Amino acid sequence: MKTPKEIDKIAFIEIKEGKILSTKSKGKMKYYIPGGKRESGESDVQTLTREIAEELSVAITPNTTEYIGTFSAQSDGAKEGIQVLMTCYKATYTGNLKASSEIEEIRWLNYSNLDIISEVDKKIFSFLHEKGELK
Repeated sequence: MKTPKEIDKIAFIEIKEGKILSTKSKGKMKYYIPGGKRESGESDVQTLTREIAEELSVAITPNTTEYIGTFSAQSDGAKEGIQVLMTCYKATYTGNLKASSEIEEIRWLNYSNLDIISEVDKKIFSFLHEKGELK
């Protein structure tokens, strides 16, 4: 039996007042926790720093990353069996959050917004909700 393909992604978890920072890419219907795919040879922190600078126009502060967890689910819009593996980190940053690159909109979501997010984000939202961080 063939092992399902995994898409390796790094995500940035930013929670304020019980809401989580989410983004919607141009041409997409769903919101996603910001982050993206690792480039060849990049560490988790390098991927996080690059993706967040590209998408949100802010700089991750070195040595402030905190591992939250790794989550896996069917990848939205991909063939059945293709899983996205999302490794999540919190970190402090400098600058003002601003949609950039392929990002159309930044929005703060809560646990009641499960209908407008990806499958892997649903798992992350549930995890954070059970910990009492996400309202």
